[in-house]
Amino acid sequence: MELKPGMSALVTGGASGIGKALCIAFAQKGLFVTVVDFSEENGREVAVLIQKENNKFHTDLRVPSSIFVRCDVSNADSLAAAFEKHVQTYGGLDICINCAGIANKTLVYDDTSDGARTWRHAVNVNLVAVIDGTRIASQIMRSQKKPGVIINIGSAAGLYPMFFDPIYSATKGGVVMFTRSLVPLKRHGVRVNVLCPEFVQTNLAEQMSRRIVDSTGGYLKMEDIVNGAFELIQDESKAGACLWITKRRGMEYWPTPEERRKYMVNPSKSKRTLTKNIYPSIQMPESFEKIVVHTLSHNFRNATRLERVRLRLPVEPHSALVKIIYAGVNASDVNFSSGHYFSGNPKETASRLPFDAGFEGVGIVAAVGDSVNYIKVGSPVALMTFGSYAEFTQVPAKHLLPVPRPDPEVVAMLTSGLTASIGLEKAGRMTSGKVVLVTAAAGGTGQFAVQLAKLAGNKVVATCGGKSKAELLASLGADCVINYRNESIKDVLKKEFPRGVDIIYESVGGEMFDLCLNALAVHGHLIVIGMISQYQGEGGWKPKNYTGLCEKILAKSQTVAGFFLVQYAHLWQDHLDKLFDLYASGKLKVSLDPKKFLGVASVPDAVEYLHSGKSVGKVVVCIDPSYSQVVAKL
Repeated sequence: MELKPGMSALVTGGASGIGKALCIAFAQKGLFVTVVDFSEENGREVAVLIQKENNKFHTDLRVPSSIFVRCDVSNADSLAAAFEKHVQTYGGLDICINCAGIANKTLVYDDTSDGARTWRHAVNVNLVAVIDGTRIASQIMRSQKKPGVIINIGSAAGLYPMFFDPIYSATKGGVVMFTRSLVPLKRHGVRVNVLCPEFVQTNLAEQMSRRIVDSTGGYLKMEDIVNGAFELIQDESKAGACLWITKRRGMEYWPTPEERRKYMVNPSKSKRTLTKNIYPSIQMPESFEKIVVHTLSHNFRNATRLERVRLRLPVEPHSALVKIIYAGVNASDVNFSSGHYFSGNPKETASRLPFDAGFEGVGIVAAVGDSVNYIKVGSPVALMTFGSYAEFTQVPAKHLLPVPRPDPEVVAMLTSGLTASIGLEKAGRMTSGKVVLVTAAAGGTGQFAVQLAKLAGNKVVATCGGKSKAELLASLGADCVINYRNESIKDVLKKEFPRGVDIIYESVGGEMFDLCLNALAVHGHLIVIGMISQYQGEGGWKPKNYTGLCEKILAKSQTVAGFFLVQYAHLWQDHLDKLFDLYASGKLKVSLDPKKFLGVASVPDAVEYLHSGKSVGKVVVCIDPSYSQVVAKL
């Protein structure tokens, strides 16, 4: 919902704290606001402030741009009257903020009273009034047959226990689950969401121990709360959403898709499975081009050739034919062409020749075989199976990942983005408040590791070679960028982080691995996602011995974890959805190398360019330039 002057909002608990901040923020957008609160003095003061802000948008109004209604929200009749007053004044209701809340000063298990003035009252204000306010607001919005948004103000205390006020935690937990259960209201044009911040410097939060507040990183800025509320209001895809805001991790939605799948009785394939078909019909050629590995060699150009093959139709049962529009280039393309990705002895590997090259791509479903009913012709999809260096490829339909658009940025999110996202979570055990080092940080996967570590609330150190790469990393939010062409990585780490680095995302190998291991802190995690420096030596990839590795990690209780994306396929869709949501909301940037590679024939050039060390961001090949232009216009 776009906020426009002349819309109206009702805010309970609007005379102070978060409620007051939202009232003023609405006024700064030209909205009419009803302030509902028990404090008449504070409430009338806020109403005056709103009117002053509204004077910038409105003149000669027949009604005041803000009214104050004194109300005890735990009194059902009084609350209903406040809503009635708002509708009588403004003719309808666009936004409702249920913000009123109180703490319970006496621990419930020490309370010897009947609770009428203590815990029962807190339950009525914090939970019952929110349910009642949501009920009344949704009925008004449905009756006027216009879109409406309700934001219930919860708390991080509703997501995890708050031992010093169990009643507050219980009521806020109730608000969260109540709100998340109201997704069906979206069918009637009403979206209900819940905002769960940690500590904000309000009268309520100031009753808490400062030690507890400091343990979470200190008070949040009020503007963070306002921005979160506006995101929930403006994002039409959010219904029943719970936005968690912390000083440590920023804004994130709770629970994650992965957690949500654990309790779903009948989990859907994906929220993107039923993407609307808006893509032009695909002309089926008699033949198409693809890159084929014909001899085993770490020299990709020598190992491959461009072949034109006949397009086989109909498509096999349970499979789909995909027209590839963009394909991603990866450092391990040379390992694949040399046979390192296959088990068995050299003779057994050679017996597989010839085989198709390419790890990842995005495109459009051109045709489907029998028994494929969950993905339609014309759907944009991503694939991470061998054979993406081709104009067309046939794959089992179950391996396709639905995506919003077949764009090059989505290609970057596949092998590169998923390796960073899943690798940091599973192998790195990443939390917040850590120091995270990313090597080769300006590459396809490094750029994601830098941003995801930063979004999780960590201090990020990034290494690279070159001025343009350093500039990119600074723009992505890296706290410390080390350009090894100008300074010593070892010296900088020793000076700036004498206690060591907590998490290291390592893809270079060789001497860089040794350097990183020596810089790893006690209890640190070193994630090995590759060793690009060893891929292009004479004779190809040669394993290296790391003398004393066991002794080093034992002495400091460290973990050196390998990460191979293929073994985490069950997490691909969830993490791809997460990456795209971050990208779509502007929280994640995707850097594509500006050098253009057009057509299947350009693949060897692209692979060599990546290994030259000149690339900045993800290297992508546009397999069909003419079709990509058509898609870009849609």
